[in-house]
Amino acid sequence: MATEIKVPTLGESVSEATIAKWLKKEGEAVKADEPIVELETDKVTLEVNAPADGVITDIKAQEGDNVEVDALLALFEEGASGSAPKEDKKEAKKEEPKAASASSDEKASSPSARKLAENSGVDINDVKGSGKDGRVMKEDVQSHSSGGSSASTAPVNRGPREERVKMTRLRQRIAERLMDSQKGTATLTTFNDIDMSAIMDVRKEYKDIFEKKHGVRLGFMSFFVKAAVHALKTIPSVNAEIDGQDVVYKNYYDIGCAVSTPQGLVVPVIRDADQKSFADIEKEIMDLGSRARDGKLSMDEMTGGTFTVTNGGVFGSLLSTPIINPPQSGILGMHRIEDKPVVRNGEIVIRPMMYVALSYDHRIIDGRESVTFLRTVKEAIEDPKRLLLDL
Repeated sequence: MATEIKVPTLGESVSEATIAKWLKKEGEAVKADEPIVELETDKVTLEVNAPADGVITDIKAQEGDNVEVDALLALFEEGASGSAPKEDKKEAKKEEPKAASASSDEKASSPSARKLAENSGVDINDVKGSGKDGRVMKEDVQSHSSGGSSASTAPVNRGPREERVKMTRLRQRIAERLMDSQKGTATLTTFNDIDMSAIMDVRKEYKDIFEKKHGVRLGFMSFFVKAAVHALKTIPSVNAEIDGQDVVYKNYYDIGCAVSTPQGLVVPVIRDADQKSFADIEKEIMDLGSRARDGKLSMDEMTGGTFTVTNGGVFGSLLSTPIINPPQSGILGMHRIEDKPVVRNGEIVIRPMMYVALSYDHRIIDGRESVTFLRTVKEAIEDPKRLLLDL
């Protein structure tokens, strides 16, 4: 008797998903708990697994289709033996040279990547994938094409001058939230610069001991998360939000840490960051970042933050004006560290400097408070002992 595979519960307030990719084909044998289809919502990417050993007998929804919770995805026969996928049988009958490249051995790739590869005359198997589990993305094909191939000097058909690709649900949601932030807040940004010498000295002195004891590297993010919490306690309005005619002050500190993934920017949350050690924060950042890039985060892990820290410096950004993540009222932007001449005790010296930016909702945070917040972060980073002594 066939088992119905349906769209699972997607999380609070999420009722619909898009089929991003079928990982298995009709007639293909699968093992229990093996991923068979990848769904994309406006918040996360998730996989639907096989309920038991068996065979997918009938796929009911195709890649790109929008499906609601409990919608039928496929029929599944438990305990059945697998055979060649229907698509492969059709290709075999054609006896064309390209039949081998359409087999199940072909690299996992996104629909736009496959289309671009076909138009460009590129073998998708020759392209190094940067996506989840080595999945080839459109950008990988573009990079491969622009770099050329040492195996052949023949001209490459680069395809049409334009390509129209539907935005993913996650990208649509990101766009909506960014526009909501711009329309719904009175955003202003203030800046400061930080001498990173003290923190760099601490890391240099203790990084080996720290990693040996805790099994994780000592990075800058834990310092900035701790400094942000310290400043939020000093200026509570930055940790608050507007709800109608009320201002809701939060007495807890759930800090979002922006992470760039192949699918788009996501902001997983470190809960109760004020109660966690540097090691706890570093471990959680590493875990959340890794699972974000693999599309393994849950809805709960990306909602409910009270404040956000984002590090554009990892991409080389010198200065930016980060956009607030509603309903939060503030976001701290870090940037790249650069040696610059500064004046210390009347002398010009070279110091590793970083620009930091605080974007805030001017409706509830005044200029004095924003400047004080950023100065508090600056003082904590330039003198890390303040974090230990709560000064």
